[in-house]
Amino acid sequence: MSKYQDHPVNQRFRKVYEELEKRNLIKGKSDIANQLGTYNHIINSILKGQRNVTIDQLRQLFNKYQVDANYLFGLSDSMFAEEDLLTIDRSELQYASTANITLIPHKALAGNAIDTNEMMQQDDLLRFSIPNMSGSLIGVEISGDSMMPTLANGDLVVCEEVERGETIRENHIYVIVTDVVVAKRVQQIRTEGTITQLRLISDNNAVYKPYDLDLGEVNHLFKVKCRLTSYGLG
Repeated sequence: MSKYQDHPVNQRFRKVYEELEKRNLIKGKSDIANQLGTYNHIINSILKGQRNVTIDQLRQLFNKYQVDANYLFGLSDSMFAEEDLLTIDRSELQYASTANITLIPHKALAGNAIDTNEMMQQDDLLRFSIPNMSGSLIGVEISGDSMMPTLANGDLVVCEEVERGETIRENHIYVIVTDVVVAKRVQQIRTEGTITQLRLISDNNAVYKPYDLDLGEVNHLFKVKCRLTSYGLG
């Protein structure tokens, strides 16, 4: 075994590469090479233990795919920063009519004509608060198993709305509203330098395959800040 293969950062880079492929977040060596600002043969050499991954390549890996730097350096077992997504037991929520998080049902959220700011003022919607989480936020209940194991059926996610033109964080979990409401990881697809589509990716990728959505079909986009569960904290 070469000195490069022995290096723990290179070993963990290979594991990250395999997990990114498994989650359909990359389409092989050329794809990740492009994202990391390098070449296919460079990635191939790193994976074969023939050279070290560089600091610049690691920096891009952290930024593009939210890989936890502590994992690469052997300080954490969580490969992705998002695996530390804030999790709160739903029994600990504080309900009040003046709370800042509004629970909005799927049927109310979906569609073209809704104004979320106006909807959040409705008196018949349930409101709650979470310590140290401020601002006007919404809660949405997760339906189905497409985001398992990160999000389970029946979990609530707390989100903030992303305004058009705001920066979207690659591979973060968002709630996307068209004529339906889904929670997915999001990647941006560019045509001639302009974002034209979003690629929606399920964590349960053995069952649910990624699909692309024209940007014009997106009525609202909400960034997931934390999840609330009734199933205990792991």
